[in-house]
This record gives sequence, C-alpha cells and structure tokens, in this order.
Amino acid sequence: MALSLIIACGWVFASTIVALLPMHLQFPPGVVLFASAPALILWLSLDYGWFIGVLAVAGFVSMFRNPIRYYWRKWTGKEVHE
Repeated sequence: MALSLIIACGWVFASTIVALLPMHLQFPPGVVLFASAPALILWLSLDYGWFIGVLAVAGFVSMFRNPIRYYWRKWTGKEVHE
C-alpha cells in the first residue's frame, strides 16, 4: 500500500524538477510524466479511496493546466495560441 504513495511522491518531485528546466528541455520528460499520471492516479485511488483519487486528479490538472488547455483547443478545432 505504501509503495504507491512513495512512487507518487517521486512523481511529484520529478515534475517539480522538470518544471525548473528550460522550456526546450521540458518536453521529453514532461510527456513521460503526463502519460504515467493516469495509471498512478488510478493506483492511488485503488489503494486509498476515491477522495484521494479526486485530490490527485485536481493536483494533476493544476500542474498540467497549460498543456491540457492547449491540446483541448487543438483537438476541438478552436484557435490555438502558441
């Protein structure tokens, strides 16, 4: 049960470190972190309950709000500001 929490903390620290990198270096590790988040959030939800899952989703959306907004606009055909 504690393994998912340890990995989640590592994910948060890795995301923070990636955010401190220059923009041109953020993309490759950011994609890996972005892609691994749903599995980690599901794992946390199964171990600790739905409320922790909701908090994890809120944290994920908060951290990745700009990429999520960008791709949402791109996929829905709205104007994308680059």
